[in-house]
Amino acid sequence: MEDLSSKAAQFFESLSAQNPGQMANFLKEDARFFFPKTQPLIGKERILKFFKILFRQYPELSFTVEQIIAQQDKVAVHWRNRGINRKNEPYENEGVTLFFFEDGLVSLMSDFFKDTGKF
Repeated sequence: MEDLSSKAAQFFESLSAQNPGQMANFLKEDARFFFPKTQPLIGKERILKFFKILFRQYPELSFTVEQIIAQQDKVAVHWRNRGINRKNEPYENEGVTLFFFEDGLVSLMSDFFKDTGKF
């Protein structure tokens, strides 16, 4: 469990660093990502493209991991984030990301936010 918890925490470090190259190291080629108010994103390249667009919208965005719960091949990460969007407006939110792992890589991510009205 500790290894998968550590991988999930490292993913959020890469996310805060806005480093899609590092984020790619955690994803299976056919990974799936479910993000509020979007169609499911299928495949590592589509997921990374989504994050690149997100980083343009939020040039400053950092995540703080509050808690990680792991069970077998599943990890839930409770996080808070804050940043500034490209209009120089402050942003913050809180949520949970569920990770499903296969062979040590993320096969599925699903985000749940407190406030989806800002998207």
